Amino acid sequence: MPLSLPRRLPRAGLIALLSVSQILGWGTTFDMPGVLGRRIADDLGLSMEMIFLGLTVMMLVLAFASPQTGRLLARHGASRILSVGSCLMTSGLLLLSLAQGPALYLGAWLVIGLGGAFGLSVPAYTAVVEHEGAGAKRSIGMLMIFAGLSSAVCWPILSLLDQQFGWRLTLMLAAGAQLLVCLPLHALALSKPEVRSAEQSSAADTEPLALTPRQSVLAFLLIAVSTSIFSLITFGLSPSLIHILQVSGASPALALQLGSLRSVLGIAARAVDVLIGKRSSPVLTGLVGSAFLVMAMVALLLADGQTSMLWLFIALYGFGSGIATLSRVLLPLSFFSASRFAQQSAHLSLPQNLANAAAPVLFTALLDRQGATTALVALALLAITALACIAGLALMARRARVA
Repeated sequence: MPLSLPRRLPRAGLIALLSVSQILGWGTTFDMPGVLGRRIADDLGLSMEMIFLGLTVMMLVLAFASPQTGRLLARHGASRILSVGSCLMTSGLLLLSLAQGPALYLGAWLVIGLGGAFGLSVPAYTAVVEHEGAGAKRSIGMLMIFAGLSSAVCWPILSLLDQQFGWRLTLMLAAGAQLLVCLPLHALALSKPEVRSAEQSSAADTEPLALTPRQSVLAFLLIAVSTSIFSLITFGLSPSLIHILQVSGASPALALQLGSLRSVLGIAARAVDVLIGKRSSPVLTGLVGSAFLVMAMVALLLADGQTSMLWLFIALYGFGSGIATLSRVLLPLSFFSASRFAQQSAHLSLPQNLANAAAPVLFTALLDRQGATTALVALALLAITALACIAGLALMARRARVA
């Protein structure tokens, strides 16, 4: 099926539409237990470990459904897949609101995971690529900036609704937002796109680099390893960030201040990359991001309670994790044609989401059993490995351009 171009929707409208759906999508699902989790646990008689196991179920379903999502996106287009995602998330949130025990609670997260596979991240980025082809880097970066605000937007709203109506009705209202806001946006605003002209289809099918089949496989593997490492580092360290700052010598107040600053710095880093525009590239972004992550771990290892080193760490980690996340999404566009973006990104989501699911457990176990120094050394070695992989991609791209 040739890619289609929704001409009637300008860039600003497309970004606004998808930003709303991604903020609501992530905010009412993955971010939601941060506000409602303890209330749900107390009401259902579940441990907090069981509550957050729901997120693990969601990420595992996202991972294993990703390859099929890529095939469906290529066959049916982003609008239909995003619409199905909205319906599934509506169903999952309704089931969650009716849960009386662990069986229905985890079953609801399974449905939410399927909804996320069809409605979050890759399908949304694919909608942008369908609209703009290989030039979608700037728009995807802007979308990621707004989507990164999901917890900042949804946490206060969910907390207020919970205080007024309780967590069950709050989840029903969240399901209503998926059904009455996100579904119409996906089904109507993105529907009936015009078919690309022969020239546009040719441009979408044009490979950015002259790679042999063997080089394409190697590029995919290097991207998969580096981006999965980014997921391991960010998803592994983030839940324990305040604790590891305190272990490294920060006071509880300073650790909280630094931890809160991390997400702001990540969003600022993405904004800077978007402003730089064509002077940057996903490969360069990945190199800078992985180098910053290496330096961040070294800075924290050498901190020894020095406030200046702790600030240096959070600056390097915040900026490095922010642009590494952007690079993780955009690297496929540097090595594969726009028409292959959806399928390649979906295949890459399998190891990335598996890393997302495993990272908090693995890092917490390493931190508790071996100590902060060993955990930070492990993260530094992972970041060096990612840096080496992206350096290999940069060398491959340079040789292909020369050829």
